Amino acid sequence: ESFRSPSAIGDDEQGYDLDLFCIPKHYADDLEKVYIPHGLIMDRTERLAREIMKGMGGHHIVALCVLKGGYKFFADLLDYIKALNRNSDKSIPMTVDFIRLKSYCNDQSTGDIKVIGGDDLSTLTGKDIIDTGKTMKTLLSLLKQYNPKMVKVARMTQSVEKYIVGFEVPDKFVVGYALDYNEYFRDLNHICVISETGKQKYKA
Repeated sequence: ESFRSPSAIGDDEQGYDLDLFCIPKHYADDLEKVYIPHGLIMDRTERLAREIMKGMGGHHIVALCVLKGGYKFFADLLDYIKALNRNSDKSIPMTVDFIRLKSYCNDQSTGDIKVIGGDDLSTLTGKDIIDTGKTMKTLLSLLKQYNPKMVKVARMTQSVEKYIVGFEVPDKFVVGYALDYNEYFRDLNHICVISETGKQKYKA
């Protein structure tokens, strides 16, 4: 199953001025730019849903949401997949589960991955899995214990690993669309670049 390459955003991409978008006032000084507008995120997510439906075949999928940073992308992606299931000749049986990975303090990885949730991962045996979220290596090694037919990781942004990806972005610390900085900015619709002022304001 081949998936198209992500939409690449160049290192010289400057983003969009904040005053062109609806930004919560409490974040006005905490962001540099809007990097990926919400409308673009949604359109790209719809396209990913189509590619997943095409690439995964008719197998039963366990959609595993990685909390907390993956919840918005996960919900939107599943909405599009469900719409395709309703409105096309081909449909995919799907169940849903949730797991939480925590590894960041401020804008640095702690190197200590905490895995929380996933009520019964043994139910994944012999099924296809789509993972959506941020930190994957620990979770992927955990999932391999249950011998799924295949594991596909879908994520909205990435800078290094190759998964099913919406946007390939430079190595910037981005927030919004459920991506956080010490739990802040999850309520922001757009993906934005945090400012130094924001980092200091919300530093742990």
